[in-house]
Amino acid sequence: MLRESLTQSNTRRQLKREEYTIGWICALSIELAAAKQMLDEVHQSLRSNAADSNTYELGRIGEHNVVIACLPIGQMGTNAAASVATQMQLTFNSVRLGLMVGIGGGVPSTADVRLGDVIVSQPFKDHGGVVQYDFGKTTPDKFERTGFLNSPPQVFLKAIPSLKANSLRERVGFSHSLWKLAQDPIFARDKTGPDDLYDATYNHEGGPDDCQKCRKEYVVRRQPRSEDFVVHYGTIASGNQVMRDATIRDRLSVELGGVLCFEMEAAGLMNSFPCLVVRGICDYADSHKNKSWQPYAAGTAAAFAKEILSVLQPTEVAETLTVVEAIKAVNDLNTVLKILPTAEEAPFNAYRSQDAPTCLPD
Repeated sequence: MLRESLTQSNTRRQLKREEYTIGWICALSIELAAAKQMLDEVHQSLRSNAADSNTYELGRIGEHNVVIACLPIGQMGTNAAASVATQMQLTFNSVRLGLMVGIGGGVPSTADVRLGDVIVSQPFKDHGGVVQYDFGKTTPDKFERTGFLNSPPQVFLKAIPSLKANSLRERVGFSHSLWKLAQDPIFARDKTGPDDLYDATYNHEGGPDDCQKCRKEYVVRRQPRSEDFVVHYGTIASGNQVMRDATIRDRLSVELGGVLCFEMEAAGLMNSFPCLVVRGICDYADSHKNKSWQPYAAGTAAAFAKEILSVLQPTEVAETLTVVEAIKAVNDLNTVLKILPTAEEAPFNAYRSQDAPTCLPD
């Protein structure tokens, strides 16, 4: 068996760095394991760059060559994600599109979000798909969030309608991806446990691994759903702390115009690594958080990421700026904008209100 394994390994193709156009980033080892399951072909590794501390998995998904990187064990948050992305784009400077794929905490007060569902970043109201909820300034009266994160690349936004038009369950490729994941007991749906949503005012009782001691009278009654999971599109809240409070979760969601998910990496990427964020819901961002749903949720997110790549044509990707070129274009634009005069006390992104009746002409 060892000799056969070595023979198979030696037959793997080895491509050049410039042949990889899709960058896939994940934060946890279980997310990396799910991502590797999505590869249609595994490629030989390339000689590492001494200045790059990332470890890469290389392969092909459909017609696209993909480079996958994971955050170092024990590191999380926006800064760690930004560091991994920066090193990836320097080593693989032909990468044109990015994916941030993994797990997150759902917000059931915004939509009928359930464990195992998939959340996809998409511009909604005043946000480009991702908002950093813990970045801003504190004033005597309140906390003011500042800055604006870029939207996902247009090529992804143009692909989403075709996925919405056709049910994912009707797509053979998506069904096959889920079937392939289910062959590994780690990712099986029946290993997850119950999907119990507790009232937002009721805090967890007992140990950190399960809710056996939590009182079932506080479980929210919901209509049964025939689907194992649903895909939702909208705003993802990102920050450098784990959200484990249901009342704060719901309050922030209302303040931000309706958030579907909380996570900890995407805000570090959107302005420096143009990407689509895909999150599988593994908990409800409350005190009842545990890890039992993480593998399945990581799997559904990875399967969706593979599916959206399947509808992208290589020609579309080739016509997209590389990540390095896109960031340079944004920086050049910002340099010009800084030279232009601005009105005192003008609010950030005031152009969004340019058609309001209180605005002066021009």
